[in-house]
Amino acid sequence: MTPEELYQQLKPLQEKLGYYFNPNKEWTLGVLTGLLTNRERYGYSSCPCRLAFGQREKDQAIICPCTFREEDVSKYDRCYCALYLSREAIQNTKTLPKSVPERWLR
Repeated sequence: MTPEELYQQLKPLQEKLGYYFNPNKEWTLGVLTGLLTNRERYGYSSCPCRLAFGQREKDQAIICPCTFREEDVSKYDRCYCALYLSREAIQNTKTLPKSVPERWLR
């Protein structure tokens, strides 16, 4: 599967749930490339913006969409890696925060 194919597959499913891909498609495809690489490497799609243990049980919280996505998008209008944005961020094209606090391994 290519990053573009993954994009086309996930986009309508995630939008139904209220999550929207970052409109910077180059960024989005880069993150999706990382997800596909990690799927090949580990057998699951761990977040490419975080260091994985390479053990599914230990990485469960960072398998995309990660455990933190819902709260982060709700509070910061984006997930940690900025793959997913809120509807408000897309509609209002407001400036996103430069960072979302890391909660992995706390």
